[in-house]
Amino acid sequence: MTRTQGTRANKSGNILEGNVEAILNGYDYLQVGNYVSKDFVLNAALLPKRYGKEVYIGSGIYQTELKVDFYIIGSDAMPSGLIIECKWQESPGSVDEKFPYLNMNIQFHYPAPTIVVIGGIGMREGASNWLKTRVNDNRNLLAVYSLDRFIAWANKNL
Repeated sequence: MTRTQGTRANKSGNILEGNVEAILNGYDYLQVGNYVSKDFVLNAALLPKRYGKEVYIGSGIYQTELKVDFYIIGSDAMPSGLIIECKWQESPGSVDEKFPYLNMNIQFHYPAPTIVVIGGIGMREGASNWLKTRVNDNRNLLAVYSLDRFIAWANKNL
């Protein structure tokens, strides 16, 4: 069976998210749901270290529904919570063209500090460098990491 480029891209992006989820599980974070609201994640108080996937956080810059890949509660280093977004680009495409949209949403609409985990060989170097420089300009953008750098950060902060 031949897979389309879009199918391969979705599968690769899911693998990146699966790696982030494995790291969270390794640090004893428990999933409270998929496709839930941030209020649901925040109010699941019986689980001190918890996360939701595809969490609805409100409206974005286009006044459309805004969901984040992971919303984490319970890190001593991030008492207000942490959002993790995963962006994968295996071959030249459009994910890096979406960085300005992502950056503006993080800056104006995300309710917690955010880490963007990027991967793949198809992302333009200038695009990932541009997003990394936004860390200094954007109060909510905590960092932009490759998966291995995210693991190093998690070892100290989760």
